[in-house]
Amino acid sequence: MASLAAEDDAMAALGGISPLIRDGRIGDALSRLVVIEAGAGDDARLLQHLGEHYTHCGKPDAAARCYRRAVALAPDDPGCLYNLSAALIALGQIVEAEALLDRVIALAPHDADAWQNRSTLRRQTPEANHVPGLLKAVEQVRSGPAEVALCYALAKELEDLGDPDHSFAWLKRGADRRRSLLSYRVEADVAAMAEIARVFDTALFDHPPAGCPETGPVFVMGLPRSGTTLVDRIISSHSDVESLGEINDFALALTRLAGAAGGKGDLIRRSADLDPAALGRAYLDSVAGYGRTRPMFIDKTPANFLYIGLITRALPNARIIHLRRHPLDSGYALYKTLFRMGCPYSYDLEDLAAYMLAHRRLMDHWRAVAPGRILDVDYEALVADQETVSRRIIDHCGLDWQDACLTFHENTAPAATASAAQVRQPIHARSVGLWRRYAGQLEPLAVALRAGGVDPMELV
Repeated sequence: MASLAAEDDAMAALGGISPLIRDGRIGDALSRLVVIEAGAGDDARLLQHLGEHYTHCGKPDAAARCYRRAVALAPDDPGCLYNLSAALIALGQIVEAEALLDRVIALAPHDADAWQNRSTLRRQTPEANHVPGLLKAVEQVRSGPAEVALCYALAKELEDLGDPDHSFAWLKRGADRRRSLLSYRVEADVAAMAEIARVFDTALFDHPPAGCPETGPVFVMGLPRSGTTLVDRIISSHSDVESLGEINDFALALTRLAGAAGGKGDLIRRSADLDPAALGRAYLDSVAGYGRTRPMFIDKTPANFLYIGLITRALPNARIIHLRRHPLDSGYALYKTLFRMGCPYSYDLEDLAAYMLAHRRLMDHWRAVAPGRILDVDYEALVADQETVSRRIIDHCGLDWQDACLTFHENTAPAATASAAQVRQPIHARSVGLWRRYAGQLEPLAVALRAGGVDPMELV
């Protein structure tokens, strides 16, 4: 067993990893993690922390390796088992992940996150579901994050079992509770998007300065749950492309170069004055640390839609793909997803409508000031005619067609998103029009969208 002094030294070394990530020094962070891991010995706690840092660096395979060692040392530690399951979900090892979560719940029946994660791994059936256990568990937890997670798990399983009314009732209870725990105000995000459009006006694009000319980046973006992961898997099935997943490197490069800002508005104004070439280079230097092995890479961070103006200036040869989806399907998909971080607007239907409308206005602005730079992909069109739309996507990326892009579900690359289990399946249209089952419950969303100038019924 490692000495306490050695353990303290290793934990202190780990403390220097997060600043490296924030500074865009991913390669240095990974190099240090490898050294610390080599000396971790039989320290399960240290291995757990190593796994967390590898995850932050987008390396679920390395995280799983550390978590497996931790589980071997502490086989009855629910935390070790849970973390290993999360890494295996990203790696597509769903059956083993579910078995691990079964073990977590057996050891720690009140681990609500384990219940919720397990519910998402497969389509539940009358013969194999967890509804009775979930009902018992939620009765023992009356408030807080645990109640939220259990409500979302019940909503998911009851939807799978064809009980939409009870499903939505549990979903609303969970979403209402989650919203009550947040101090979020959607008005701040709406105002920020309006300020972005004001600052990045047409005049700023009339005589664009030279950015960083390097080719390679493919940005796939849109609201979460709109099909971004599906498109990411299609493109990364091409032999010339790899996916870096959802990374924060562009936003981190922007904030580093912009310096200390007095709020969102100040950061937006500062960002417009940045040297585009320097921003592009800072971003590319950062992503180089992930250890790319193919000519092109995908940055599949949904929120990058906020930075399209900066991306087009800083990386003039980058490809930008934006996903769209019917607003009620999109809204329902967001509302029924329990996000561990981000998307605070998704737990209230009126907040959701306000954010969706602001997103739509900003995307309309980007199309106007940067014509031809964005390929819009409609989710419904993609699932209805997979090959035609997939070919259009691959062509937009400047690539020759490869049939492997049609069998994206065989892609073994990690997928650390809420869609990690779904993207291992062939394309299907089960989610198209799903909102119809909940038309009554989603009426507040529809009303708010109509008030903002978007009538969902005109898009049916």
